[in-house]
Formats: sequence, structure tokens, C-alpha cells
Amino acid sequence: MIRQYLENQDPEIYKILKLENERQENSLEMIASENFVSQAVLATYSSTLTNKYAEGYPKKRYYNGCENADLIEELAIERAKKLFNVNFVNVQPHSGAQANAAVFLAFMNANDKFLGMDLSHGGHLTHGSKVNFSGKLYQPIFYGVDPKTERIDFDTLYKLAREYKPKMIIAGFSAYPRILDFAKFKEIAEEVGAILMADIAHIAGLIAATYHPSPVGIADVITTTTHKTLRGPRGGMIMTNNEEIAKKINSAVFPGTQGGPLMHVIAAKAVSFGEALQPSYKDYIKSVIENAKVLAETFLERGIRVVSGGTDNHIVLIDVGSRKLTGALVADELHKIGITANKNTIPFDPNPPTIGSGVRLGSPALTTRGLGITEFKKIANIISDLIENIYDDKKKEKLKQEVQEICRSFPMDRFRLT
Repeated sequence: MIRQYLENQDPEIYKILKLENERQENSLEMIASENFVSQAVLATYSSTLTNKYAEGYPKKRYYNGCENADLIEELAIERAKKLFNVNFVNVQPHSGAQANAAVFLAFMNANDKFLGMDLSHGGHLTHGSKVNFSGKLYQPIFYGVDPKTERIDFDTLYKLAREYKPKMIIAGFSAYPRILDFAKFKEIAEEVGAILMADIAHIAGLIAATYHPSPVGIADVITTTTHKTLRGPRGGMIMTNNEEIAKKINSAVFPGTQGGPLMHVIAAKAVSFGEALQPSYKDYIKSVIENAKVLAETFLERGIRVVSGGTDNHIVLIDVGSRKLTGALVADELHKIGITANKNTIPFDPNPPTIGSGVRLGSPALTTRGLGITEFKKIANIISDLIENIYDDKKKEKLKQEVQEICRSFPMDRFRLT
């Protein structure tokens, strides 16, 4: 399809897209927030719905000709409600960040206080970073992890909540490898009269497959992306069981933070939700977690420090600062041998986020590609070998060949539209 319509009309773009296909084919994707969507999702994403403006909500649009857009959005909503066992879903947010922005708009006034996880301890930009709207328009108070266990320090979180009386508490992360105890967050939120927002962007797929406790019925409002472990198109979503909150959310999304929804993306979301409702999806998530555990266990066997000592989800965060290396250096060297990961701060990191002392690794994309425990153990050993031989070009060339052998064994044909 891409070649048929693009090669002659725009050869420059076609050439770059071919290069991207080759990059994905010939590298091991281990960025924890990335995944590979099915051809069905890709095809839907490129559908004629991209032509349609549909400002508003089903049966309440500002444009005519939205009858089919209504059917698509209603189907996406119903599938998401079934997937997460929740009463209300807004599928229109363009991204997880915009879903979070809508929640802030719905419940917060400028300069209101809120509690979020410190970015360097595993939090997200939209949980109060000073360079983000959440840190510029509101007053963030940060909680973090215990320095010994590297797990959320609920005692300190509780003290901060009592001291500052935040209007909202965020339970969520971008680089925390452990289970979130939503009930503990709710207990603290209720005591200080705060709204509890659960940002499940990273663990949405684990929750849908019942491999992680759900915040539904506990958190007041839930935000998520639709990619990552959920394995859909890039986008966002907001959920709640509270009718009054639902009304506020709808208004905050449209017209509060967005105009016309991306109907082709919403259609692709609906397809991915349908895929996630299949029994095979639960098997997939089980493998995602098993593969991440193998990564962590192998690193520990090789003497590489794993933050918090392991993982309960799809994320493994390794400490390369203890090897007198930086996350930026290791991530760049991994990229050169064909492994795509990202530099990351670790708790109490002496380095800034642009450098970091850690590398964040994830199992979702390679599990989708078909790799299993054997391959993940092999990859962990390759990464360990690279860390131990970071300046040895001959060794790195050998490791690159090992990566290519794995890539050739798991072709990417079923994840591309040709």
C-alpha cells in the first residue's frame, strides 16, 4: 500500500520510511514505552476517517456527516469499558500528556498544589516537571522512593500529603519497575481530601490482562496511553466510574484542551481494544512479564545492579553509574550494536536527565515480535558484555553480529504495510 501510493508521488518520504522499516527490522526494540501494532491497526490508522472532522461527542457533533464517526467512537468506548470493567471512557485525547492536561483542567486551578512522583525517581514529565505545563501552571510536591528499597516511600508521601493538603495526588510513573498499591494512595488521598488520579500509561495492558491490580473503583479518575503495553496506536484515554467526574472530563477534553478528535486514531484504538479482549492477549502480557523478569535476573547474575532488585512489570532499570558509566553513553553504544533503549535517571541520581546513571529497558515490543525467555536471556548477556567491554571495538562488533542473528530469526513482515 505504501509503495503503491507513495513511491512515485513523494520518493523522499518513501525513502525515509523504507529506512525506518529497515531500522526496526535490524534492531532490537527495548524502549519500554514502545511496541509494534498489528497490520489491522496500521490499516485502520490510514483509513479515510483521517478526512473527517467530528468536533463534539457521538450524537452531539458540531459538523454534519458524522454518523459513521459516531459508530466508530461508540464502539471504541464500549470495547474500552469492557476491557477495563469501567463505566465511563473518553477515547478522544490525542496523547497521554493531553489526557493528563484535561484532568488538571477539570480539577485544578492555577497554582493549586498536587503530589506527583519525582521524575528522577521514576515519575513522568506531566507529573510536575518544571519544564512541563504541570510544573509551570501548578505547584508540584514530589514524593519518591525509599533509598534502601527503591520502592515508593508511603510514609514520606503521607507526611507530605498531611503537610501540604494537595488538591490532587497522582499515582503513576514512567520508570518504576514495581506494582502500584492504589489502595494505599486512595487511603492517603481520602484523609487529606484530595482527588486521586491514576496514570496507568505504562501498565494499562497489564491491568487489562489482570496481571496488575486495577485502579478502577479506587482512583477517582484514570488516564492512560493506548500504545505501550496496550499495543494500540499512539493516543490517550480517560476513565472513571463517577458520573459527575465524567461530565467534567468530557468538557475538559472538548472544548477544554482539544478541538476535533482524530477519528482514524480512535478507529485504530477500537481495533486494538478488540485485540486486547482476545484470550491470546492475556498470554502475551504473561510473556511480557516473564521476559522482563528474565532480563532482570540475568543482569543480577552478571553483577549489574538492577534498581529495586528486580521487576514486577515490563520495565527493567539498570544502574550503570555503579560501573562509572553514564546512561547516555551506554544507550548510545547499545544503539550502535542494534539495541534500542533509553538513558534514564535512577533514584538519587547525581546526573541530570540528559545524561542519567541508568538505562531503561522494556520487554513489550520484542515479546510482540515473538522473542521468548531464551532470547531475552541472550540479550541480557549481550548488554552485560557491552557494559563490561564498552571501549572494546572488536568485542562490540561481535556483539552486533549476535544482535543481527536474533533479528534475522524474527522477521518483521507481519507488522508492516508494504
